[in-house]
Amino acid sequence: MQPRSDEIFALEDESRIAPHLGLDYAGGMTQIKPQKPTSFAPTRRYVLGGVAAMTMMPLTARGDDDVAHVTAPRRLGKDNAPIKVVELFSMTCPHCASFHNKTFPDVKARLIDNGMVQFEMQPFPLDQIALRGHALARALPVKQYFPMVSLLLKDISRWAAVDDPFSALSRLARQAGMSAEKFEALMRNRQILEAIVEMRQAAYKTWDVKSTPSFIVNGKTVLSGAMSYEDFAAKINATDT
Repeated sequence: MQPRSDEIFALEDESRIAPHLGLDYAGGMTQIKPQKPTSFAPTRRYVLGGVAAMTMMPLTARGDDDVAHVTAPRRLGKDNAPIKVVELFSMTCPHCASFHNKTFPDVKARLIDNGMVQFEMQPFPLDQIALRGHALARALPVKQYFPMVSLLLKDISRWAAVDDPFSALSRLARQAGMSAEKFEALMRNRQILEAIVEMRQAAYKTWDVKSTPSFIVNGKTVLSGAMSYEDFAAKINATDT
């Protein structure tokens, strides 16, 4: 029997996934109930408390291999590019979607493809629905990662802001060739979900990230916001390489 979204996304105090760091975002901590998101207000100050906590099935024997695959870098561009950019983004962040849909095509064509920038995308999930979206994208073969990210960010409301986000995400997984059984197992895989949350926590501790999208340039400069191409290019070019 296929689990309901309220089972997959349930918040249970006694079963927490990589308890969050209590990030002190400006404006205070709020909590989005991931079962029925109704809107994506234009603010970067998203929640972090809902990333934890759900009932899980036992881990598989391939757990270590799966985690290694999920946490491996997802990069575009040449290794010898003089500018290295790491984007920290959430699958349910409207500003992340705006950057990816409006600015990133120019970034790829004008900076990545010409060898100036190597661009990496790292998960910084801000709620449980985002966590599951990241898990889906990173569990796919590496060559399918960026296409799935584009699909999910193209229209967040189509899958995340619906009454049953689990079923909507499952349909997108099937489009990518993942069976319903594998998708359900992924959604309950504690080891994979914890690994993604730990990636977020490590980014927060290392770079003090306070909003999404944030961009780490050459490992030291943090830029934030859904910038235009011109603004983005100017700021990364001004960074001391």
